[in-house]
Amino acid sequence: MMEEKTQGVFFQQMFPNVALQYVGILKLLLYFNWRWVGVVYLNDVNGERFIQEVLPMFSKSGICFDIIQRFPLLTFSAFIDQMVKEGLETFLGIMKSSANVFIVHGEIQTSFVLRMVLYLSDFENIPMVTKVWIMTAQMDFTSLPFQDDWNLDFIHGALSLAVHRKELFGFQNFVQAKNPKEGREDGFIKGFWKQAFNCVFAISLVDEEESKTCTGEEKLDSLPVPVFETSLTAHSYSIYNAIHAVAHALHDMHSSKPMHRSRTMEGRWKLLHPPLWQLHHFLRSVSFNNSAGEKVSFDESGSLIAGFDIINWVTFSNQSFRRVRVGKIEPVAFPKEKEDFTIHAEDIQWPKRFNQTKPLSLCNNMCQMGTSKAKKEGKPFCCYDCFPCPEGKIAEQKDMDVCIQCPDVHYPNPTQVLCIPKSKTYLSYGEPLGITLASFALSSTFLSAFILGIFVKYHDTPIVKANNRNLTYTLLISLLFSFLCALLFIGHPEKLTCLIRQTAFGIIFSAAVSCILAKTIIVVLAFTAIKPGSRMKKWVGRQLAKSIVLSSSLIQITICTVWLVIFPPFPDVDMNSMTAEIIVECNEGSTFMFYCVLGFMGFLAIVSFVVAFLARSLPDTFNEAKFITFSMLLFCSVWMSFVPTYLSTKGKYMVAVEIFCILASSLGILGCIFFPKCYIILLKPNLNTREQLTRKK
Repeated sequence: MMEEKTQGVFFQQMFPNVALQYVGILKLLLYFNWRWVGVVYLNDVNGERFIQEVLPMFSKSGICFDIIQRFPLLTFSAFIDQMVKEGLETFLGIMKSSANVFIVHGEIQTSFVLRMVLYLSDFENIPMVTKVWIMTAQMDFTSLPFQDDWNLDFIHGALSLAVHRKELFGFQNFVQAKNPKEGREDGFIKGFWKQAFNCVFAISLVDEEESKTCTGEEKLDSLPVPVFETSLTAHSYSIYNAIHAVAHALHDMHSSKPMHRSRTMEGRWKLLHPPLWQLHHFLRSVSFNNSAGEKVSFDESGSLIAGFDIINWVTFSNQSFRRVRVGKIEPVAFPKEKEDFTIHAEDIQWPKRFNQTKPLSLCNNMCQMGTSKAKKEGKPFCCYDCFPCPEGKIAEQKDMDVCIQCPDVHYPNPTQVLCIPKSKTYLSYGEPLGITLASFALSSTFLSAFILGIFVKYHDTPIVKANNRNLTYTLLISLLFSFLCALLFIGHPEKLTCLIRQTAFGIIFSAAVSCILAKTIIVVLAFTAIKPGSRMKKWVGRQLAKSIVLSSSLIQITICTVWLVIFPPFPDVDMNSMTAEIIVECNEGSTFMFYCVLGFMGFLAIVSFVVAFLARSLPDTFNEAKFITFSMLLFCSVWMSFVPTYLSTKGKYMVAVEIFCILASSLGILGCIFFPKCYIILLKPNLNTREQLTRKK
């Protein structure tokens, strides 16, 4: 096991590269997500090297250490009291630790100290908290005679690494056949037999009477495992390979060079063999297959090229135990950092405290899905708080460092653990809101057509002829198309509908409002023209109405043309306004131009309202100016409330607001101006005379 070289003496270790063992332990911790662990090591050079060189590698891989405790060196000198005191203090720290997993670094001496401290802790009333021990391959739990009755339950469920081994055919039969009677050439077997079976080999009758006599017929397989294992252990397998390696090296050394001869003083020839210090070279290059069929060879550093087995320790009530192989680490794991790590977690027996569920060893509970980690100030990086993911982000796994952003076409579910595809939304003809608005628009269109038909039928009556009959027809047709243009806002936005819907609405509405403005001016001029000597009479006529309507419409057409040429509307999608929906909409291209169109219509409406308001002193048997005033008041109220409502809504409801304003303002004009006339035409024909229209009450 030694790695050092002393001058003139070479050591070949029957142990794999020790770094592979540490990689295996690290992989074991990461596999079970044991991020919060404790470390116990022996107070020697190897222990300090482990702390200084290996633990930083663990930290870089995300492992935190609750405590790092040091066991004292084993001593039976005058300092034994100090050793026991230090050992108990270390054990108390282990029991108080919140880590459920402890790495134990050391050799057989460490195992003895650990068992001794556990045994003495019962007398010190130190509460025992079961831990999962992860032990290095150098450790073993062979019991000394005075330890036979010491409890071994503490290693139940422990994991350790062991040099990879294979069963040797006939090994157990060979071991079980050994006895002190047949092994006279074995100078150790009698001493072992006496210690293992607690007996003596009688030399006299007195010995037979005073103590139990060794018969030599005792069965080795009846001994507890801590005393003697009949199965081949990793240590025994390494010794077996070491002996064969030396044999192969001696053979290679002997056969590699011709034997030299030199003449002695008596004239005889004497064979000269190569010096034994050359054996080291042959050991380095030895390579053979043992009787188990495994290749035995060494790397450039003199380490055995072999892997490790992962061992699960299972104890029994008779103070025996069994090593169960539950995984392996292949030698290719290091230094290529593509370790072949295999483990069968379902075969592992865990300490009884955990009720056969995988133990957890974390500084705090894992962050659940939908939350992410946030470091605690002054604590190791394995200790953290958990905070819910921000809006629009998810954590689809536990213990995520950061929440991830959902793609634009997805959104988080309520628990923020997965991204759900967004649904496309627009105001369609298939939903109740779309059906309602479309039905209202069509009904209003038919109503406009019906009123237009009435006016055409009764075109010779005074109430139709009054105030420019052609202007009335133009207004009714404009209102009819205003109701129809509302349908352009319903349905999936297409390139053509996006281009024409706002401009059509703007031009048609401007024509309608300009007709109202012209009618208002004509009403004022008409009633002032009947006064004797009026200078305004010559202005009353068709030319004035045409000029007002055409000039107003032309201005709006110019604004819309500039809009379409420079900033044309286009179909677009809004990913961000609605959490769970993709809004399919028409991008207006230029908000400024859109409000220019609305602004010009508002200007016409305000002028119409002011002129109509000033005409309130005219004859009131049928004063159209009053109805125009009400219609423009309603029109301005609707569109003034439109702006804040439009800006505060999103998606299809924004479109619905504009449709409602178009329908409400158009219906307001239709109702205020034409319903009273229809009432007179259809129900009060006696009022449909010139005398009634011009007389004062």
